[in-house]
Amino acid sequence: MFVDTHCHLYKEYYENIDNILNEAKEAQVVAFFVAGCSSKSNEEVLELVKKYECVYGCLGIHPEEVLNYKREDILFLEEHIKNNKILAIGEIGLDYHYSKENREAQIELFESQMKIAEKYHMPVVIHSREATLDTIEVLKKYPTVKGVIHSFSGSLETARIYIKMGYKIGINGVVTFKNSHLKEILPEIYSSIVLETDSPYLTPHPYRGTQNSPKYIRNIADYLCEYLNISLEELAKVTKENIQAIFDFSY
Repeated sequence: MFVDTHCHLYKEYYENIDNILNEAKEAQVVAFFVAGCSSKSNEEVLELVKKYECVYGCLGIHPEEVLNYKREDILFLEEHIKNNKILAIGEIGLDYHYSKENREAQIELFESQMKIAEKYHMPVVIHSREATLDTIEVLKKYPTVKGVIHSFSGSLETARIYIKMGYKIGINGVVTFKNSHLKEILPEIYSSIVLETDSPYLTPHPYRGTQNSPKYIRNIADYLCEYLNISLEELAKVTKENIQAIFDFSY
């Protein structure tokens, strides 16, 4: 049994959520962690976790929302963090891919959410794109907070820093891409990974170019098992232990 620890099952992407969940369940995916990124998507996350027993949520303001969010959006997180189906603050972090001009504002937004996680003893789901050093520096300020580094694609050295800080490494369809170097460090970080799809993005090979879905967790799992020469049962066991080490979640 597997869990998709990071997906975006929003109405703007999927017309029939029931079908998406049922197809994934047939592929042995038993639970889905839907990550919020904005005030709109956070509200949708709350609707989904209420409607579907197998869906759990993370609430957060993505760094790309840095120019759009309001203080009320941060207060919203704190207001709903006690919902027992909300497992983490996320997706939060830093993204300098398009611009570093708003670097300070991004860090301020990131830290405001890390403080909530610290206050309520909640894990976090971290987005870090072309911002590794600043991400690490922020995380160091909150040593009691743990979580997942979402969609990791960095070096072994960086992975080891995150792992030492108490974070797990989110592996998704990127690992199946021909130009991905992530597979080269897998043997060293395997014991600290969780699986995710980031649906509707980052569809694994051989379906790349089509819309991603949580059912492809199984394709990612099969790829990892073949590459690492381990059984599906062993991978399921390792990822389950890592999920339960971070999130207040049992399955």
